Amino acid sequence: MYFSRRRMLQVGAITPLGLSLAQLLRADSLPRRRSADACILLFLNGGPSHLDMWDMKPDAPAEIRGEFKPIASSLVGVPLCEHLPRLARHLHRTTLIRSAHHSVNNSHAAAVYAALTGHDRGENGGGAKPTDHPAIGSVIGKLFPPTTPVLPYVSLPYITKEGAGGPPQPGFFGGWLGRAYDPLFVTRDPNAPDFRIDELNPPTEVSAERLTGRRQLLRHLNRSGEMDVFQQKAFDVLTSSATQRAFRIDREPRRIRDNYGRNIYGQSVLLARRLIEAGTRVVCVSWAPDANATWDTHGGNFKKLKDKLLPQLDLALSALLDDLLTRSMLSRTLVVVMGEFGRTPKVNGNAGRDHWNFCYSLLLAGGGIRAGHVYGSSDKIGGRPSTNPVTPADIVATIYHCLGIPKDLELRDNLDRPFALVPWGEVIDEVLT
Repeated sequence: MYFSRRRMLQVGAITPLGLSLAQLLRADSLPRRRSADACILLFLNGGPSHLDMWDMKPDAPAEIRGEFKPIASSLVGVPLCEHLPRLARHLHRTTLIRSAHHSVNNSHAAAVYAALTGHDRGENGGGAKPTDHPAIGSVIGKLFPPTTPVLPYVSLPYITKEGAGGPPQPGFFGGWLGRAYDPLFVTRDPNAPDFRIDELNPPTEVSAERLTGRRQLLRHLNRSGEMDVFQQKAFDVLTSSATQRAFRIDREPRRIRDNYGRNIYGQSVLLARRLIEAGTRVVCVSWAPDANATWDTHGGNFKKLKDKLLPQLDLALSALLDDLLTRSMLSRTLVVVMGEFGRTPKVNGNAGRDHWNFCYSLLLAGGGIRAGHVYGSSDKIGGRPSTNPVTPADIVATIYHCLGIPKDLELRDNLDRPFALVPWGEVIDEVLT
């Protein structure tokens, strides 16, 4: 791979938000038993309707139950929406949590931040900030860097905005860990015929000899006279065959690509599997270019879910679970499917549902998660938890536990100040194997 002299001096700075792989690879290891080596997070950005997906209320009045019918799933007595038929056949492999809630301001930015970090920033928006608590992928990348030369944390296919034209949402970045722990953001469509990551693809005219020359140049220009070992590792990540192969989604059989759905989200989920298989620790698929674009169904909720959102999710998630199982990866890969809140029990005048942080659902699978289980329940209209309520901090603490990290672990920022991860979150033991 070819890099300019300036690029080589800044090796690893491959995102607009300043990811430095050289710094990122200065990670400490944390010897601890863990049930998962990696995590794929499908973040249904905007707030998916729990009442129209996986906590349906068929006996409620029409203005509550909505238009969809429940269907039987592979988990006896637990129906899903009729527009999730493939996922219904996999439900016995998952844990469904139906009692999540929070008291965080129900604006997207505040709720997204809480869902992804377990913390309440206490305001409506303002974009990502360097004082934010770090994303799960940032923490995992620091404490358990990959054992192969690949990127530790990737987010795709968007840097989701708070609203159209707004700043990036908080919760996806390195925060006080530093910009070195931001993800690599892949913002190109993996479904496009010409999909490629330019930073990871050298011009065709660059020979191996020229690449070696650039490596030697960096070593020569290093002040100490030696290439820093972490710069060397960063260079190796950027130029490794494992990294190159992981992004070559075009090499997947057509049948596999079709199984995931030939759209930006389905192919992003497939790319997530490829990255995890190559050794990446955490991949987050943020399912919206901005918070109002997809799952934020204030109007036309049923049409949007039926025509696009649920079929796309059904294909991608069921194909992912199939794929991970076939490849013997599910037992060590934690799959998390969630949003920042649910939707109102009562359908509004625009055939939509509005933000509802008082009760919502999420799905977990693989990586130490109990199979064939429903945890918690909501009341008869899906408005409040009726048993076993859990908060975002509990969910994040459980994710960290599966990945081998204590919820109250203290990490230090660039000023050497200690911060606990989610000290008030409780691991949800009942959903674990």
